[in-house]
Amino acid sequence: MLVSAKEMLDKAKAGHYAVGQFNINNLEWTKAILLTAQENNSPVILGVSEGAGKYMAGYKTVVGMVNGMLEELNITVPVALHLDHGGYDACYKCIEAGFSSVMFDGSKYPIEENVAKTKELVKVCAEKGLSLEAEVGAIGGEEDGVIGMGECADPKECKAIADLGVDMLAAGIGNIHGKYPENWAGLSFETLDAIQQLTGAMPLVLHGGTGIPDDMIKKAISLGVAKINVNTECQLVFAEATRKYIEEGKDEIGKGYDPRKLLAPGFDAIKAKVKEKMEIFGSIDKA
Repeated sequence: MLVSAKEMLDKAKAGHYAVGQFNINNLEWTKAILLTAQENNSPVILGVSEGAGKYMAGYKTVVGMVNGMLEELNITVPVALHLDHGGYDACYKCIEAGFSSVMFDGSKYPIEENVAKTKELVKVCAEKGLSLEAEVGAIGGEEDGVIGMGECADPKECKAIADLGVDMLAAGIGNIHGKYPENWAGLSFETLDAIQQLTGAMPLVLHGGTGIPDDMIKKAISLGVAKINVNTECQLVFAEATRKYIEEGKDEIGKGYDPRKLLAPGFDAIKAKVKEKMEIFGSIDKA
């Protein structure tokens, strides 16, 4: 059964580890992540961007697939199904479809409007038992066509949003979606520290987990980050394993063209990557 992300993240924050949000794109992704979480006794958050939701034929399709897998694969670890970078309308669609957690990304609105819309969603999510993530300050890189440069959020704005009653807060601390450029300056731990001092026990979220060095990840966790989002990294290893399979001509041997065989190396690569991340985040055996 899907659960809200609130309890798992409160526990992670108190225990100085982080829960991974691994974005899903299809059945292979979902199955690989759920099995890895179960095998490693780790809580997990399945992230769905608006674009991926559309690609997978809508939010109801995603909910049906995930709920079916939880039952059929006997998944007993805590699993949250979370809308990633949702617009205002998408949040309502996901609440209706049966998601257990949503992120309202109001960072494109003026702060007053972001606050008003977040307040409304706090009330709706609380009534329905969903967890709510808010964002302050744009995260850099490309996210569904929006390009940002890795800005740092204003700690006072973070406190204003945290005080509305959200369950977790994503704040820009120089992080970027996608691959990091050569000249990336690294995470701003000063900003993170200032945000944590003002937001207290609120679990903080680090977007753009791909390519941040492990020591920086661990330092961020020590400063209050309890949820780390990973997407690009799983896509890269999936593509690499699939390319290797085809370049080696394995799809032309026997029934190697069968999608179950063709996609198996990529599936295994996702599992290995997710396990590696869970080890770094410290979430193994925390279910």
